[in-house]
Amino acid sequence: MLHLFFYETVNKYDETVYRLNTWGYIFFIVLFLMLLALAIALVSKKNRTIPTKQLVFSAVAIALATVLSEVKLFQAPMGGSVTLMSMLFVVLIGWIYGPAAGLLTGFAHGILQLLLGSSIYSLPQMLVDYPLAFAALGLSGFFSEAKEGLLKGYILGAFGRFVFAFLSGYLFFAYYAPEGMNPAVYSALYNISYIGIEAVITCIIIMLPPVHKAMEKVREMALS
Repeated sequence: MLHLFFYETVNKYDETVYRLNTWGYIFFIVLFLMLLALAIALVSKKNRTIPTKQLVFSAVAIALATVLSEVKLFQAPMGGSVTLMSMLFVVLIGWIYGPAAGLLTGFAHGILQLLLGSSIYSLPQMLVDYPLAFAALGLSGFFSEAKEGLLKGYILGAFGRFVFAFLSGYLFFAYYAPEGMNPAVYSALYNISYIGIEAVITCIIIMLPPVHKAMEKVREMALS
């Protein structure tokens, strides 16, 4: 099945990996658009039409998350890059529109990350590392009506992404663990070293009064 949408190549570590071919790009672009449309439809289920504003907010959030994922503040001690709050903008959609829209928007963002040239080792690894890991950011939607919901939602979403990153490291990349170190411990330390640092930085920024007020204003605009 991989050969329908991927071609085989070798990376700089002399490992066999897969990258999208033309049919793969077509398939995942269509899937991305369908997921985005479904996310918008879900947040619009009380209306008979899909508000343009919701389309704009969802699309802008994914665009910002994608751009900021390329802005590396620094590399964590064990590897992995700390980005400029890229997870926050997917979290925002869940916080504003609820868990269903958040999960689907995160899933769509994961598909977009895949389209940007990521290396694939296997189908299970691809699903865990991209669609599922980024979809977990949409768990923020479970705090959409809670007090301090954005902060709580961000913590839950970042933790959800960490869980999938940990599973990927443990299940698919255990051979990277240093000799004598338990692969589970290595995966946990590796992934928390960059996801955790970015989460702490973002939480501090979210708690700043001017930022908190700005986020509330964005939510008010999105729902008005």
